[in-house]
Amino acid sequence: MQDIQLRKAENKDLISLQKIGKLTFSETFSSDNSEENLKSYLETAFSTEKVKGELSDENSEFYFAETENEIIGYLKVNYGDSQTEIKSNKALEIERIYVLREFHGKTVGQILYEKAIELAKAINVDFVWLGVWEQNPRAIRFYEKNGFKAFDKHIFRLGNDEQTDIMMKLVLKN
Repeated sequence: MQDIQLRKAENKDLISLQKIGKLTFSETFSSDNSEENLKSYLETAFSTEKVKGELSDENSEFYFAETENEIIGYLKVNYGDSQTEIKSNKALEIERIYVLREFHGKTVGQILYEKAIELAKAINVDFVWLGVWEQNPRAIRFYEKNGFKAFDKHIFRLGNDEQTDIMMKLVLKN
């Protein structure tokens, strides 16, 4: 496996972020969802306005995983009021860790995950949390292996389909 570097995404990375976001989401979920719902979600979640807003949000950060100058995955974390739900100043949300399918099982996800934990520790939060689709056993196992425990559920809307996400958290300090 080639060297993997992490790089913080900036406003100039808008197109690259839209591209890797749409591609990895499609690869991960297209076989389990209707084309219409997937298309609807991608148009909204990765619209230029939405991504531009997320990139300029001081409480959200994106990191690209790159090898040989190719973006192969990315991480999105949220702090404070930018968290999608809990909104505690003592928490960090991992909103997304996505890796291109051809790089699954090659530590890219783990490297992105470790960056999220490093960021959480740097701002001294009590816990890290996330939501993961209940029908994504691979991701659930990944987070369980890293010490996360399920604590609740919430609804994630993909187009007109309501799906259940398992909310998981990792306590960093008591």
